[in-house]
Amino acid sequence: MAPQPSQLQDLLQESADRHQHLCPRQVLGARLGLCGLRTLGLIDYRDSLRYVNLNKRLLTIVETDGCAADGLAVTVDCSVGRRTLRVLDFGKVAATLVDIVSGRGVRVAPSARSRELAPIYAPDAPSRWHAYLAAYQRIPDRELLVVQQVRLTTPLAQILSKPDARARCQQCGEEVINEREVRRDGVVLCRPCAGESYYRLVD
Repeated sequence: MAPQPSQLQDLLQESADRHQHLCPRQVLGARLGLCGLRTLGLIDYRDSLRYVNLNKRLLTIVETDGCAADGLAVTVDCSVGRRTLRVLDFGKVAATLVDIVSGRGVRVAPSARSRELAPIYAPDAPSRWHAYLAAYQRIPDRELLVVQQVRLTTPLAQILSKPDARARCQQCGEEVINEREVRRDGVVLCRPCAGESYYRLVD
């Protein structure tokens, strides 16, 4: 099943407004989100686009940054600022959606044949890029996407943490929120001070 054209177009228009243009990976991101929501029973677009109230009910983990993440974020109504969207950059156009209420999770990714199908579904496209853009809006879910039932390796409660959790790093003095501190031999450290830094200080 593919979403009705008008429903998908509304989402793509919002994504394009944010992204300042529309590209094939935004379309894929939107399709990943719609399929994941429908699989979890949080959306029904057989007749019309009807969402369950998603107010912080959904945790979405996207496996790349960039265009696909923008299409996905619009569709699933998640954001980094509300702590409902996380980016784990594996370099894959894929996403895992977890219903916080039921604990169910699904991972959605493009099928290995998605690129090959583009000229079939958009035979008159003037270029390969335009074929992807058009075809990704037309290809049915069963051909475009692969859906897997998954369970997170990190418990949901640990990911979500507590909104008022705070600690002070005993080495650099900076505050650490959301229980992301490291405790070693009774000493509270932030992750950089514990050796997990993504940066180094310049002398």
